[in-house]
Amino acid sequence: MDPLFSGYNFILASQSPRRQYLLNELGLRCTILSHEIDEVYPDSLKRGEIAVYLSSRKADAFSEEETGAGTILITADTIVWLDDGCIGKPENEDDAIRMLTTLSGRMHSVYTGVCLQSAGKRRLFEVRTDVYFRRLLPEEIEHYIKEFKPLDKAGAYGVQEWIGYIGVSRIDGCYFNVMGLPVQRLYEEIGLFIKDLNQGK
Repeated sequence: MDPLFSGYNFILASQSPRRQYLLNELGLRCTILSHEIDEVYPDSLKRGEIAVYLSSRKADAFSEEETGAGTILITADTIVWLDDGCIGKPENEDDAIRMLTTLSGRMHSVYTGVCLQSAGKRRLFEVRTDVYFRRLLPEEIEHYIKEFKPLDKAGAYGVQEWIGYIGVSRIDGCYFNVMGLPVQRLYEEIGLFIKDLNQGK
C-alpha cells in the first residue's frame, strides 16, 4: 500500500465497479459501503455544482460513528453536461439511444464531484473533462446499447467500452474522470486532507 494511505481505513461509498477498479489500481484498499439517497438537486445548480452537491448528499447519509477518526470516506458523483443541461442515467434502452444520438458529433463536459470526510471534517472538489464524439451511425448506437447495456452510466456510455474506442475523437482533461473518478487529483486531495487531519490532532 502507498505510504500516503497508511494509518487510515478508507470507505468508498459507491457500487460502481469502475470506481472500485480505479482505487484498487491507485493502491488504495477500500471497504465498499453505500447508503441509498434520492439523487435530486436544486434547479439553481449547474455543471460541477450538481456533482459536488450530490457527492455531499451521499456523505451526509453516513453517521459520525462510520466516519470517525482513522476512517476516510470517499463519495463521488459524475454527471454529463450538454446544452446548459444535465444528462443523467438513462431510464431504458430507448432513452439511452436518445442520449447517445444527442451526444453524437458534439462536445460535452463530464463533471465529477468528490467528497472526502473524516472526524467531522470534509473536503470537496470537482474535476471537468471535455469529451468529443464523432458522428455516430444509428446502427453503431443500437449495437452498443444492445451489447453493453449502459443503463447505469451517466450519458448512457462508458468511455472504456467499445463506444469509446470507435466514437471518442478527442478528450481534453482527465480520461479517468470520464470513467467516474479523477484519480490523479484524488491522490493529491487525499494527501492534503490527511495533512489537515494530522494538524488537527
